[in-house]
Amino acid sequence: MDLDSILRAIFNFENYGELLALVQNSIWAGALLGLLGGLMGTFVMKRDLAFAVHGISELSFAGAAFALLIGADIVFGSLIGSVLAALLLGVMGVRARDKNSIIGVIMPFGLGLGILFLSLYEGRASNKFGLLTGQIVSVDTVQLQVLATAALVVMIALVAIWRPLTFASVDPEVAEARGVPVRTLGIGFMVLLGISVALSIQVVGALLVLALLITPAAAALRVTSSPRLVVTLSVAFAVTATVGGIMLALGGRIPISPYVTTLSFLIYVVCRIVGGVRAGRGLNGRVLPAEAGAA
Repeated sequence: MDLDSILRAIFNFENYGELLALVQNSIWAGALLGLLGGLMGTFVMKRDLAFAVHGISELSFAGAAFALLIGADIVFGSLIGSVLAALLLGVMGVRARDKNSIIGVIMPFGLGLGILFLSLYEGRASNKFGLLTGQIVSVDTVQLQVLATAALVVMIALVAIWRPLTFASVDPEVAEARGVPVRTLGIGFMVLLGISVALSIQVVGALLVLALLITPAAAALRVTSSPRLVVTLSVAFAVTATVGGIMLALGGRIPISPYVTTLSFLIYVVCRIVGGVRAGRGLNGRVLPAEAGAA
């Protein structure tokens, strides 16, 4: 395949207007998942759970693959796998070291189960591939309603525990001393995270779910330390990457996940550069204590 063929496979905007009219549900679904991913991502970064997201996604993939094998609803199977993994991590992984070791055990086990179930599945190969790379362009009205309901429930629950969860995330020892149910909040958040991972897999697939639940928040933290602005930017970045990825994917013949993950990565790179420049300017304009004494 020559360079021109590769570019036409990635970017081909013939009949783009007609295609765009057919994926309105997918765009709305992408916006919803971007909003959810941006909100959840801020706490994922505060609680240092980036590795946990990947571990949960592997069991979510296994649940979705099993549902595909037996002819059940893939989203339901994905939710079961995610929530089970999240509960396991929330209950057993009290300390960071324990949590990481448990995730290291769960990841290969979930991935192995998923591959086993997919190898036993005799249906279309595109269904198998979609679990790994995402397949949001086929969202119908019923699926959109289910997705919207699930996302709304998660966001309402997150808003309800926002303040104590923030306290428990920033300083868990002091929060526990003041009577905040740190362990219960941790388990509850892990369940919400599991649901979010299962929903996000519809966009970017099991292997690249980090692009929605980690990268936007990580990018926002590079340019600001304001809690409110971090949340706002995280949501904006996630929605931009998701919706933009869907719209770019309409003009190509490859899965949606490379577009979403590339946009998310580019946003992070730009934010990192901006943050580095701002930090450099602040350092250059600062008077060090030794210099002040010498003066």
